[in-house]
Amino acid sequence: MKYVIAPSILSADFTQLGKDIKETEEGGAAYLHFDVMDGMFVPNISFGIPVMKSIRKATHQVMDAHLMVQDPIRYVKAFKEAGADLITVHLEACPDVRKTLTEIKDLGIMAGLSICPETPVEEIREYLEYVDMILIMSVHPGAGGQKFMEESLDRIRETRKMIEESGKEIDIQVDGGVKLENARKILDAGANILVAGSAVFGDNIVENTRKFVEIFRDYE
Repeated sequence: MKYVIAPSILSADFTQLGKDIKETEEGGAAYLHFDVMDGMFVPNISFGIPVMKSIRKATHQVMDAHLMVQDPIRYVKAFKEAGADLITVHLEACPDVRKTLTEIKDLGIMAGLSICPETPVEEIREYLEYVDMILIMSVHPGAGGQKFMEESLDRIRETRKMIEESGKEIDIQVDGGVKLENARKILDAGANILVAGSAVFGDNIVENTRKFVEIFRDYE
């Protein structure tokens, strides 16, 4: 199983975004996480396709697009064309979850499915055959800087068990309140891709990223 840190550019300094991204790559971050918000599915608005398209030219990292938008099937092709390697949509935001995931896979990229803290984990079971990754939100989606919800650990364990029962190889990503201090217990619960914002984009981005990568070595 691969273990990956996916820095969320929502916490980056946009006045020096290119520099910040290169430093995460230097530190060993294989993914770069884009929290895309539409002001409808979640209250806030963030950034969209032009930002990803411009960044795609600056890095070899996996472009991880987390679409916190209503009816995301409308945008998956455009994000793929902008450089997305992985598109994650919310179960709660899709009128037709299966159709949306199939659309992503038909584009030749990885598909992820996310659930909010209130959504029972069992609801993802019927979609496991269509996904490469499950994203467990460990905060309420829509804003950075929230505290990790401890009950998310049981949800991660339940998801990992469900995946093992399916016999499929599916990643579990966790997004929200991830810090160096709680990374191990999240990994112990069964996650293997961690999204981190403020824990990476701080005083020393390279070193912050490397510290996560060092933790991963104990699990590989």
